[in-house]
Amino acid sequence: MTQLPPPVRTAPRSAENGAEQQFAFRPASKAGRKARVSIQGVSGAGKTWTGLSISHGLAQGQKFAVIDTERGSASLYAGHRGIQFDSLPMVRYDPRDLGRALEAAAEVGYPVVFVDSLSHYWKGTDGTLEQVEKAKAKYGGNKFAGWKDGTPLQNDMVAAILDYPGHVVCSMRSYTEWVLENGKPQRVGMRPEQRKGIEYEFDLAVAMDLDNRLEVLKSRCPSLHRAVIERPNGARDIAAPLLAWLAAEPEQTTEQ
Repeated sequence: MTQLPPPVRTAPRSAENGAEQQFAFRPASKAGRKARVSIQGVSGAGKTWTGLSISHGLAQGQKFAVIDTERGSASLYAGHRGIQFDSLPMVRYDPRDLGRALEAAAEVGYPVVFVDSLSHYWKGTDGTLEQVEKAKAKYGGNKFAGWKDGTPLQNDMVAAILDYPGHVVCSMRSYTEWVLENGKPQRVGMRPEQRKGIEYEFDLAVAMDLDNRLEVLKSRCPSLHRAVIERPNGARDIAAPLLAWLAAEPEQTTEQ
């Protein structure tokens, strides 16, 4: 049986200007990584309070920031259980404004930003869908066809969230559907009101129902995989295991 040659850790590549560029592989590490959390659910599921509690836990006692699209609903919880935060109310929801708001929060140095909610930047006033319609009307459908569903706007918005130097928590409304359960109509949440699949941009994506039950949909944190939590305490049940996971050193293995 033939054996593969030993791995090459760096490789030169010719750049456009003729200079060689080195691609260097380094040991993988979570050092400096910050959490990205999404919470989806119907109105009344407890997204705002849970998001505040998670943000409070991630901030570890420091004041954090809230980008508020929900007419000040988060501020109703100010001071509850010792939670302290600064709020930035938003009345228009151009995704580029969210990027600017995150830049402003980074300049202040907030350890955590809670965006409540991200759905407005999809279908709210001046949100992505409205920006697409305005651009189609201005430039014409054919010329604008490559900008499907506002992809550049959405990509830049996601990049701003991922590039924030602290933790980021985002709530998202769920599309609502009524179903019959035991002969009674029940309101259930479907996928979030945002670009399809956006929840998978996050390290942790959870869904909440009207019974205030939290279900983990996707987790890079092993201890939260497939977890279902009744009436969660966000700081204890979500933030604490996330911080422990991010702080854990990789297990050492002996090379054979």
